[in-house]
Amino acid sequence: MSQPDFWNDQEAAQQTVARLKQARSIVQPFEKLAARFEDFKVLGELAAGDAEESAELLREADSVWSAIVGDLDRLELLSFLGGSSDPNNAIISIHAGAGGTESCDWAEMLLRMYSHWAEKHEFSLETVDCQAGDEAGVKNVTMIVSGEYAYGYLKHERGVHRLVRISPFDSNQRRHTSFAAVDVVAEVDDDIQIAIEEADLRIDTYRSSGAGGQHVNRTDSAVRITHLPTGIVVACQQERSQHKNRAKAMKILKAKMHEREEEKRNRERDAEYGEKSENAWGNQIRSYVLHPYQMVKDLRTEVQTSNVGNVLDGEIDLFIEAMLRHQK
Repeated sequence: MSQPDFWNDQEAAQQTVARLKQARSIVQPFEKLAARFEDFKVLGELAAGDAEESAELLREADSVWSAIVGDLDRLELLSFLGGSSDPNNAIISIHAGAGGTESCDWAEMLLRMYSHWAEKHEFSLETVDCQAGDEAGVKNVTMIVSGEYAYGYLKHERGVHRLVRISPFDSNQRRHTSFAAVDVVAEVDDDIQIAIEEADLRIDTYRSSGAGGQHVNRTDSAVRITHLPTGIVVACQQERSQHKNRAKAMKILKAKMHEREEEKRNRERDAEYGEKSENAWGNQIRSYVLHPYQMVKDLRTEVQTSNVGNVLDGEIDLFIEAMLRHQK
């Protein structure tokens, strides 16, 4: 970065700055923890040598130790995010299951949950495509969560989420079970080469829905791209320009294709070593029960809480951290 021509190539320079920021996010917490531990050792030595002030020094040492334990937990969690794609932004897609309005409403509740989680972590959130439900909620929504290790934290949220509650849309107040599927892929860098043939793509344009002004809603600016060999479908309708929507949709398609190749390699590796690969997309990973009792339970780690309101308001770190530790 000290080279005089460093900023001549803006894109390469920004990638270097991003790598530096990522390295600092690991090194600086470690150095801070090491300094606190040295302070703790000094307090212990002082307490051992000064009988008059030992009680006060030991109380201070207890306080410092509590801070050290918290920092150590956070640093340990960061050490679990060692995957090549973990530092990347995350692309989250939520799809309502069968069940009409009920499932669409549940998909929107999950959208709100992840949006609030991103806000609490000071991550930026960009909705690139959203298809509203016929009566309420959303059928499908795709958004990009941008921030350090966004994908690393969210990657294990992929799977089927189940909701049990008294339906607000049922006049007979019956209990309903709804499902929604969450998909999470890492946003890939532009320099990663993914072979996508133009002949394998079907590109449809249509008018954007929802808010966006006269230009957005009166022109065919929204873009949907279907990759015919794999059946992967991506869409973007957020930008005013059809060209920009197509570029963003292609970026999402590239990320999904990259994820698909990674999963293929993982399956081949597991087959070679005789391991059974888990198909997370097809599995139910978490159950949210609002009636007859209140409980959110992760079916992989057995972690559960009765504080359903906080979970649906974005407090899902207990599940994320437990799954990272479980996988490690």
